[in-house]
Amino acid sequence: MLNKYPLWKYLLVLFVVAIGLLYAAPNLYAPDPALQIAGESSAQIIDEATLTRATRALEEAGIEHFDEVIDPDGRNALIRLRDAEQQLTAQARVSRALGDGFIVALNLAPTTPEWLTGVGAQPMKLGLDLSGGVHFKLEVDIDAAIERRQEYYLNATKRALREDRIRGLVTLDDQGRVVGQFRSEDLREQARSIIADNHPELALDRVDEGDSFSIVASMTEQTRDEIADYSVSQNLTTLRNRVNELGVSEPLVQRQGKNRIVVELPGIQDTAEAKRILGKVANLEFRLVANMDAPPSEKQRFEYRSEERAGMSEWLERDVIITGEHVSNAQASFDQNGRPNVQISLDSEGGTLMSRATRNNIKRRMGVLFIERKYRTRYERLPDGTEQAVKIPYDEKKLLTAPVIQSALGAQFQITGLDSPLEASELALMLRAGALAAPISFVEERTVGPSLGAENIRLGVKSVQYGLGLVVIFMLLYYRVFGLFAVVALSFNLVLLVAFMSLIGATLTLPGIAGIVLTVGMAVDANVLIFSRIREEMRNGRSPQMAIHGGYDAALSTILDANITTLIVAVILYAVGTGPVKGFAVTLSIGILTSMFTAIVGTRAMVNLAYGGRKVKTLAIGGGKPA
Repeated sequence: MLNKYPLWKYLLVLFVVAIGLLYAAPNLYAPDPALQIAGESSAQIIDEATLTRATRALEEAGIEHFDEVIDPDGRNALIRLRDAEQQLTAQARVSRALGDGFIVALNLAPTTPEWLTGVGAQPMKLGLDLSGGVHFKLEVDIDAAIERRQEYYLNATKRALREDRIRGLVTLDDQGRVVGQFRSEDLREQARSIIADNHPELALDRVDEGDSFSIVASMTEQTRDEIADYSVSQNLTTLRNRVNELGVSEPLVQRQGKNRIVVELPGIQDTAEAKRILGKVANLEFRLVANMDAPPSEKQRFEYRSEERAGMSEWLERDVIITGEHVSNAQASFDQNGRPNVQISLDSEGGTLMSRATRNNIKRRMGVLFIERKYRTRYERLPDGTEQAVKIPYDEKKLLTAPVIQSALGAQFQITGLDSPLEASELALMLRAGALAAPISFVEERTVGPSLGAENIRLGVKSVQYGLGLVVIFMLLYYRVFGLFAVVALSFNLVLLVAFMSLIGATLTLPGIAGIVLTVGMAVDANVLIFSRIREEMRNGRSPQMAIHGGYDAALSTILDANITTLIVAVILYAVGTGPVKGFAVTLSIGILTSMFTAIVGTRAMVNLAYGGRKVKTLAIGGGKPA
């Protein structure tokens, strides 16, 4: 019988619509503006006293808040606010009250009911232009990178001369130049030849002062520029890796100017964790524990980082064996005693250096130094009477562990002495993502205001409403009852589009809303083709049932051709485009797929229910003639 679906097809359409309504529903629940409090270290616990200090600061400022909770693991606390416009003020007040050692981040706390989250239903992630989001501007410390390279040249020169048994005093002068003093001109020339072979990028000058024969190795301007460019490029790669580890949708990490990097993180829930991971400037240095009789100029003293060894310290040699830049992989694990550790894999150069240093120092101890960039906050009063927080950076260097070298180490070994599994996971993440070639500092941190995002959403929704309204009016006036079928299918198409984007975790941006508006027009275009073909069939004298059957069959190939070509273009846009273009391509691609289902299968099901299986003399489609 013509125009009759089997029962399973009707049930399939109802099932798809029900699933769409279920997974689109979370988008009806707007999130609450909130503050998230976390420690600078993942091992730091947020207790009730900390939460009380934060809430008291909000109460003194007259900021309304509610539902203050601490996560079960104690790593984060969340305070919901009544007014989104007070988020920035609340953040400043709580940061001042808690002081250094805490991260106070802006957040959006979900309000989705548990019965929806229990089945995996979550609202769509909104891009930075819609929901607001985190915007960081970071500055790379080029001077620190140059100082690090100077230290490298000093240690490498000492090691090379020591291996060739050339005696001399090698130091850094006030200008960061490597200066070697020798007792004879012959020794100086041998040293000069070695330095020139190992570091041809250095400029070498001879200096004679009395009985001392010196050589001065300094970096050229070209070398300094190369170090600066490498530091920014390497940090850019490292930050991108860290963002990827965080799982942020459609992030922006790009270079700005000579030594700055911009990071934008839209649609994330845990902004405090993002700030802690991105802002964590951590590196490792492996050094031998110094002998007791070593002169002070050749050793440094460092305290242990572990709480179990608080107050204890060790003397380490100034020469660095390797740094975290040679780490190719790092995984958090546990040792045989159940203590957290990090399994380290080195690259080929790092493995060679580690093997060379340890095979000649068996039974000596090797220290693992953890270097972390931290900040002290100072508040300065501005001329208008307000206070401004000024972050003063400093490097904290503490010892993780100093085990005895039992045998020559290679490219794989483990680091122990960590306080918790969370600390081990965080250290492994940073090492795996790559060490920063130079310290970075936050010179700008802001959130794209929720008012701007709300305005974008309001205008975007209005554009969809206007487009949908005009389409509805046209379809009802021109195609009558069949137009009503198309309007119902179009409505469910938008529901399925939102549901599918929520289900796959796609991020909706302002260009994405443009894609939705375009989808509205393209979705109804398929029904226009079908209904026009049905009219043509009726004008050719075919019966209503035959006209419906012939109209859908004849228009199917045209609809498929048009949508598949558009889908191919959307896929290409996603493959080669940047963030905004990708947002447009995602909604367009999903909209094409859902519109083909609703326009072809959905409207056909409604037409079959209304006209199939019974004798019909005419169709309420407008412009047709009775059979």
